[in-house]
Amino acid sequence: MYDPKGNGKEKTIQAVQFTEVEPPEHLRGIVHRFLELKTDGVLPQDYRFHALPDACTYIVFDQLNRDVAGVTKLRASSEELNLGREFHFINIRFLPGVWQSALAPVTYGMVDHPYGGELPLVETNRAMGQLSFAEKQSVLSDFVERLIDDELVVSNPVTEKIFHRLDEIYSVADMATAANLSARQLQRVLKRTTGFTPHDFLKVLRLQQALRGEPSLSYADQSHFIHSFRKATGYTPGKYSKKFDV
Repeated sequence: MYDPKGNGKEKTIQAVQFTEVEPPEHLRGIVHRFLELKTDGVLPQDYRFHALPDACTYIVFDQLNRDVAGVTKLRASSEELNLGREFHFINIRFLPGVWQSALAPVTYGMVDHPYGGELPLVETNRAMGQLSFAEKQSVLSDFVERLIDDELVVSNPVTEKIFHRLDEIYSVADMATAANLSARQLQRVLKRTTGFTPHDFLKVLRLQQALRGEPSLSYADQSHFIHSFRKATGYTPGKYSKKFDV
């Protein structure tokens, strides 16, 4: 199954906590992880967060400014984001293709301004208040259940089929076969449900397989792997491994 690594944490920065936990069993076809990213005090310099493309949609809650929240995702290449010297974010990472963007818009990149949409994001952000991360997870689960009831998130049978046969996929044609769709149908469905073309979706899947230490499953040869990895992340695999924990 698809188990994306959403970020690379700088190895030299010890005062930043990044925690991922699985959601309750009944939400695992919708949510990949609940996450917390926070500083222990004020850092001596700005922290640059390396966000890796994973085709997932995120809801981001800024716990230091509870009016700031939003629905976001990245494109098919990574981004380094300046989070400043003090931050505390709570995120929900939804599996690719489950967020119904036609009903609730998605933006690209991190959220850095007050939320003005119709979803109860600010209400949920404030409800987490001073709770521990373990206690916040109950609030997040209740919120996701509301989204399910409102059909703002639904399971995606096409991406589920692709993920179940992930290790057999080497091309867009393989992806279409796994999904039991024609190439044209796959193009239409993936673009509508994930925002990615099949080619870009495959690039993301290949990168995530490489981060699991399995580049041979995704690339024709070592030089192709290095070139593609560098294009997606800005680093060679060796330099990335030295700089970041994933």
